[in-house]
Amino acid sequence: MKAVAAGREAGRRGDPPTACPYPRTSTLLTAWVRGYAETRPVVDDDQAVE
Repeated sequence: MKAVAAGREAGRRGDPPTACPYPRTSTLLTAWVRGYAETRPVVDDDQAVE
């Protein structure tokens, strides 16, 4: 699915979640977020900036 692939690419680039091109009412938003979440790097609490 294109939305999942686009979300993965955004996650790899480090784009913010607000970069999602789909409106809240679109079912494609869920697919995009799923792809984004798969590739988005997780910030370790010890590395987080305060």
